[in-house]
Amino acid sequence: MQPKIIEIVAGGGHADTLVAIAEESDALDCHVLPIEDGQRVLVRILTGSGERQSLVDAIQRQLSTDTAWRLTIIPVDGTLPQIEEDEDERAAQQHRALTATREELYAVIAGGAVIDRNFLLFVILSTMVAGIGLVVDNVAVVIGAMVIAPLLGPNLAFAFGAALGDIGLMGRAIRTSLAGLSVAIASCAAFAALTGVGLDSAQLLARTHVGYGDIVLALASGAAAALSLTTGLPTALVGVMVAVAILPPAATAGLMAGGDRFGEAMAAAMLLVVNLICVNLAAQVVFAVQGIKPHHWFEQKSARQSTVISALVWAILLASAVFGISLFSD
Repeated sequence: MQPKIIEIVAGGGHADTLVAIAEESDALDCHVLPIEDGQRVLVRILTGSGERQSLVDAIQRQLSTDTAWRLTIIPVDGTLPQIEEDEDERAAQQHRALTATREELYAVIAGGAVIDRNFLLFVILSTMVAGIGLVVDNVAVVIGAMVIAPLLGPNLAFAFGAALGDIGLMGRAIRTSLAGLSVAIASCAAFAALTGVGLDSAQLLARTHVGYGDIVLALASGAAAALSLTTGLPTALVGVMVAVAILPPAATAGLMAGGDRFGEAMAAAMLLVVNLICVNLAAQVVFAVQGIKPHHWFEQKSARQSTVISALVWAILLASAVFGISLFSD
């Protein structure tokens, strides 16, 4: 069980209704505290992961007409006495898809779609480290670059935005992803042009063609990333998986372009595009299966449209890539 505290500040007239909502959702504890202004109350609800999303949705519906309310979700590191969990609840939690609310996921994912100095710096550093590792044929260096590559965020943000029908988040994710990839490719191209390094290592040449194994890897990476986020599992290693699919081909494309080997640069860029398609398609499918959707019914209709359209676009692009691979492999 992952207990959290939901704090609501609202008008005093909502207190009894909020307590009733907490009781209906089998909250672990609930307290109502008056606020000094005498017109509002602080309702503090201790809840497990079971019905947290339905609880938050019910509170939003109740307070939709209130103009001065706020809901805050606070993590709980520990509580005494210990919360005892029966076998039925434990079994239900194991089969439950989501362990975090839509609002918690949004707060985490939206941060990955922000272009700032740290994001660009990490992109440059990780790409240069990966480029050097590829040139000297050192797998350990390439893996080290993947650990610091911030490439998971914008891809998850785009898929999550599509699931919610959030055009703004999708736009920010696209801009962040394009900025990161542009900086990565340009950095490696400049490095290759200025240093004249050799570009015939096995690690580099392996990224100049697209195979079916690359597609499977990218699909698995995107699915694992979305699944780890929605189930509360650590995403650090999954971020490395996504970097495996994106960082090396981006670095290879830049290095080959900087070394005037444009045919191989285009092949690496093709691998990069195919991997991006697979990562986003898989993540979007997982978010849909996990039941990620907006709160209001009219927003859900828009979200379904954006999800279907973007998934179809990704699927068509992937099918085209697979068809192209089959032609070149014959």
